[in-house]
Amino acid sequence: MTIFEQVDLWVSRIPGEYEHASQKKEIRQAIQSRLDSLTKPQGSLGRLEDLILWYGLVCRQTLFPDPAGVVCVFAADHGIAASGVSAFPQVVTVEMVKNFSNGGAGVNVLARQAGLELMVLDMGVNADLSFLPLVKNAKVSYGTRNFLSERAIAPDEMMQAMKTGFDLALGLKSQGKGFLVLGEMGIGNTTSASALISALLDLPPVLVTGRGTGLDDQGYRKKLGVIEQALLFHGPTITFPIEWGMAVGGYEIAAMAGAILGAATIGLPVILDGVITSAAALLAWRICPAVKNCLLAGHVGHEIGHKAVLEHMGLSPVLDLDLRLGEGTGGVLASLILKSSIALYHQMATFEEASVSGKTG
Repeated sequence: MTIFEQVDLWVSRIPGEYEHASQKKEIRQAIQSRLDSLTKPQGSLGRLEDLILWYGLVCRQTLFPDPAGVVCVFAADHGIAASGVSAFPQVVTVEMVKNFSNGGAGVNVLARQAGLELMVLDMGVNADLSFLPLVKNAKVSYGTRNFLSERAIAPDEMMQAMKTGFDLALGLKSQGKGFLVLGEMGIGNTTSASALISALLDLPPVLVTGRGTGLDDQGYRKKLGVIEQALLFHGPTITFPIEWGMAVGGYEIAAMAGAILGAATIGLPVILDGVITSAAALLAWRICPAVKNCLLAGHVGHEIGHKAVLEHMGLSPVLDLDLRLGEGTGGVLASLILKSSIALYHQMATFEEASVSGKTG
């Protein structure tokens, strides 16, 4: 089976916009009825009520108390890092994965605070990490190829990476998990994400490319030049969106796109983080627009490509904190807002239960 056939098979399992329409209408009405019966003015919880409706519609449930969430950090290295597009050396990918395993990174702290399970997957780090017991080995290869001279990912590698994400989403749902927060790690991945976003949105690189981990002016100009050169090199050979994922993407981006396709098939809510996860979401959306229904933009970050994707997909971010750490940190913070919304929905008393008089007239 080719990667194109595999993706077509996955897409055929994703409910279309009008499938389950009557069920979704009943769910929406039931959730809205309970929200309107709670001891508050109708609509006074603002966007929290939108989050509750979104969650219930994705899960196709009217009751979902205290869902257990998981944040998955997909780690991989990028061949394009050899072209000097990052302010940090590639070895930082390995060092940060060790930090995740030891519990010392930002996402570790926030996941513990939020009560989320943390999973770290080695999709393609350029080192043997088998000695790290808390890191799942899903390695496709030891980093992608440099996309200045060839496609970053071969078709069989793309299928392997996407299937890892797809199967992960299905597995989490079968375990009773309530939502998935996407996170990532990989030196050079903002270059890959910016190139992918530029290609899929048909926008000049300068409109979607930021400074990543903190490039100076010279480094930023070099990064822009690399992306412009790569798009010109690969453009004439590409027909389908998924081919851009192979041309300039990364193993972690492919895995997250696969996870989104998987989540969309079984109604697993997905919370996005920053520009890398948004690039994966854009790729999945270009493959199948219906995946948008299961996506929540956790935040809008510092990278201009992140803003461009959310605006183009029509996703409204929960938070705007000028974050640019990645790892899933913004998504985890947004999950706290989601869980608070769900707690209010289930634990607030209704007017009848609290013997509180309702609105008159």
